[in-house]
Amino acid sequence: MFTRFIESKVREALLDTPVVFIMGPRQSGKTTIVKNIAHEDSLYITFDDAAQLHIAQSDPVGFIRNLPSHKAIVLDEVQRLPDVFVSIKQSVDENRTPGRFLLTGSANALLLPKLSDSLAGRMESITLSTLSEYEILDREPVFLQQILQGIAPETKEIRVRDYLIHRIVSGCFPEPVQREKESRIQAWYKGYIQTLIQKDIRDLGHIEHHDTMTLLLEVLALYSGKLVNFSELGEKVGLNRLTVKKYIALLEQLFLVDTLHPWHTNAYKRLIKTPKIHLIDTGLACATRGLGREKLATHPELFGALLETFIFNELKKQASFIDEGLRFYHYRDKDQVEVDILIENSLGELIAIEIKSAATITGKDLTGLKKLKDIVKDKFKLGIILYDGDHSTSFGSHLFAIPIAAVWG
Repeated sequence: MFTRFIESKVREALLDTPVVFIMGPRQSGKTTIVKNIAHEDSLYITFDDAAQLHIAQSDPVGFIRNLPSHKAIVLDEVQRLPDVFVSIKQSVDENRTPGRFLLTGSANALLLPKLSDSLAGRMESITLSTLSEYEILDREPVFLQQILQGIAPETKEIRVRDYLIHRIVSGCFPEPVQREKESRIQAWYKGYIQTLIQKDIRDLGHIEHHDTMTLLLEVLALYSGKLVNFSELGEKVGLNRLTVKKYIALLEQLFLVDTLHPWHTNAYKRLIKTPKIHLIDTGLACATRGLGREKLATHPELFGALLETFIFNELKKQASFIDEGLRFYHYRDKDQVEVDILIENSLGELIAIEIKSAATITGKDLTGLKKLKDIVKDKFKLGIILYDGDHSTSFGSHLFAIPIAAVWG
């Protein structure tokens, strides 16, 4: 059993909000959190149950109206029945008791077309990601809080390449994290993908090429951590550019991929405006591409690309543990100077992070950080190179090289 840091946020929201929605990838642990929180007298209904789904589909208004008013109601996988949101709105307008409905779903609620208006001001959405390193290791998360304060974190763990290879292949879903045998880890991910294609994508998407979604996911696994060209992607999967963008948006809605947008400013015109794509889990990417520990250990270019995705996902998870709203970007300009990850706080201050799989740092590795620092000036809070080295080193004002292991303490 893993301690999930967002559980306290869910409990707090239930104290003053009529509807709380926990959303995140399938098999990420939503149901476990609900069972930890729900009272014994709560009523639990899952729309993965075909009988319950059929009853609710036939009369969504009557289904909600007939639920007992004296019990907290838990509705699981509500994205399978978007019509239920309007019925919940009507019920909440009659009785705004906090914590009346606890919902879970494997699709982003904010993107469901029938939700945007129906539960505005009545619902709080909380995203549950896959496990963070802090949750796996049962440690208190400190890295992101420290760099937001302008502090360069320290760590006693050094040279963690073998550990990272293991973690990249295992991924961060609770079930495969607990498996040791590589073949069993990849078997889980392949079954996971098959379930998503056959069930959730069919439920959510009015798409004509269901089989193509598997191929698109395989191609996106090759692009994880790279700039994405939608026309090029379309050629690889036999779809036009607009259809590819539509399908990627659907995969985002199901928490399978994440688009990292380019940072921009009116003060500097030579910026590339192409987004990057990251799969939400490196275990998923490895299983899709047939990559195991041995191949990553002997192909540093494969390891480096997946390491960037691994760190990006970890930082996004840590951002969900804190209350400050953060925005994530990447930086690249027409001179091919780039920075892997930018984190912008509510004041517009930037933390720049460059990720290197090597154990040594050269002056060239600082190029992107220094250029960005010159552009944003006082808004540049911290520049970090994460590398697989022995110790933290300062490279002047607000610039540091830090061992990768500092990311998880």
